[in-house]
Amino acid sequence: MQVGNGAFAFGADVTGLQTFLPFAIMSSWGWKNDSLPPGKTIEDVENYKGDLTNVQQELDLWTGTITSSFTFQGENVIVQTYSAQSTSTIGIKIDSPLVKSGRMGIFLDFPWNDGSAKFSAPFVGVFSATSNHTSVLRTGGGLGRNVEAEISHSLVNSTFITSIGGDKFTISRNSHAAHRYTLRPTGNGPSLSLSIAYSLDSPKSVLPFKSVANESKSLWAKYWSASGFIDVLTGSTDIRAHELQRRIILSRYLMRVNEAGDTPPQESGLVNNGWYGKFHMEMVFWHLAHWALWNNWDLLDRPISVYALFLTSSIQRAQLQERYHSGARWSKMTDPSGRSAPGEINELLIWQQPHPLVFAEYEYRAKKSKATLLKWLNVVNETANWMADFAWFNASTELYDLGPPMYVVSEDTSPNVTRNPAFELAYWRHGLDLAETWMERLQAPIPKVWTEVRQNLAPVPIENGLYAVYEGLEDTFWTDPAYINDHPSLVGLHGWLPPITNVSSEIAKATADKVYTSWNISNCWGWDFPMLAMSAARNGEQDKAVDWLLHPLFEFDDIGMPIGGVRVPTPYFPGSGALLYAVAMMAAGWDGSNTAAPGFPTSENGWNVRVEGIHRAM
Repeated sequence: MQVGNGAFAFGADVTGLQTFLPFAIMSSWGWKNDSLPPGKTIEDVENYKGDLTNVQQELDLWTGTITSSFTFQGENVIVQTYSAQSTSTIGIKIDSPLVKSGRMGIFLDFPWNDGSAKFSAPFVGVFSATSNHTSVLRTGGGLGRNVEAEISHSLVNSTFITSIGGDKFTISRNSHAAHRYTLRPTGNGPSLSLSIAYSLDSPKSVLPFKSVANESKSLWAKYWSASGFIDVLTGSTDIRAHELQRRIILSRYLMRVNEAGDTPPQESGLVNNGWYGKFHMEMVFWHLAHWALWNNWDLLDRPISVYALFLTSSIQRAQLQERYHSGARWSKMTDPSGRSAPGEINELLIWQQPHPLVFAEYEYRAKKSKATLLKWLNVVNETANWMADFAWFNASTELYDLGPPMYVVSEDTSPNVTRNPAFELAYWRHGLDLAETWMERLQAPIPKVWTEVRQNLAPVPIENGLYAVYEGLEDTFWTDPAYINDHPSLVGLHGWLPPITNVSSEIAKATADKVYTSWNISNCWGWDFPMLAMSAARNGEQDKAVDWLLHPLFEFDDIGMPIGGVRVPTPYFPGSGALLYAVAMMAAGWDGSNTAAPGFPTSENGWNVRVEGIHRAM
């Protein structure tokens, strides 16, 4: 709490002073001027420029090669950068007369990071807190094959290994007070080729530079040629086709770089840290579902394996911690341990629950095998068990309700009064439909409680002929900023979700039209726009669908990063995943569609769409 007078304020903890918490004592007059460094003037600041000239940089998407060229101290420099595909290794090659003359090398610097910041962007870690961590350099014998130097970097109880191999070099620590190491070539030629590998343990070997480059070229070519592709540019006359094609291709590249690991990705992938670096299980759909439609099961299999890995802890969460009778409750925000991050929203959000049923269905459609049915059986069974248990029987209506307490998709309603939210009810019904179909394919008995709950879920709430965010919400919510400022999940009822019993496509369309005119679209972000596009596409409004995908507030920067905007730092990759899912759905169609590219305007209206290897959406 504070006392003050507008020009001076004192912040107090529970003692009325600052005994336990160092709150600020601040004033409008208490300014401190930080002077320029010694010997520098304001003219130096105004005249400052970098030391590089003739700078050019190109990313070859087909091979995964960054080629950077510039002039430094009057000499040309060319740097090639690759990433291995089988290990966490980069390969770099520097070509310059400066290498031959001994005037150019590289340095390795290691920052401190403690994960205390909710967002660490655009850079992760700080290089000034050198006393918080340690690093040790090893050279000489006893290292792995092709390893000339190894640096162990320890942050509290975690140690990470950096291994360096390649052309001959010397390496030394700049200062014991810092964690920067300088590497200088000792050969006579004008080039330096290195491989730098990152791992938890000392490797037995490090790939040579050429092997890293060859892996990159081979795997990227396979990625582009063997999976799905969508061409919206060739033959299209709409001037926006070029921008949409750019977004599609760059998103395909960036998603493979950032979002195909052994666990689901965090919101910013591997660019920086957001939400403390943890991943969000409700966002897994937007991050990963596009892989299914683009036929990249080799990449999707990796992160969705966490459903089997986290099954035991999710059962414990539901039955031991929360005292449900059966089933597995999937966490909202977690890490590779599967633990649920603390926080009220993390325990009260539920729309992540049906996601594994959707992934399982897409895999079965792609592979049509009994092995797939058995692979997912336990996850499907325990997911649906908890969904049925979470729904509670309302004796007054003789129907099953969802909540309270719970949060809706947009996390902006009071959890203690939120009952029967529209999107969650529809998604619950869809999920239980999928679970029952799964058991039918296996010719296995369907738990009676699944059918009982599915057939008797409360109806999707309607107010004045339109779907409402949740049951009992006053119909004036359409003009209340508290309810129309975040994710417009009402448009997901018929668009993101397929046709569902008890969801009227006519009412869903009327609701979507109301969202278009009443929602604060200026506050929408990321996956909101592809979700709006999918709704428009399924409702037969193809022009509007394209408009949403290219909305001025749905931005991608010059290298294809999805801009976070005012809400979150860049990149916000759910926007990229949602874009790819929506485009695939609009181009290849969905269950029940019977025309080519049903989500796009026709060629007479400016769009020519060619599709290869893309699966239909549900």
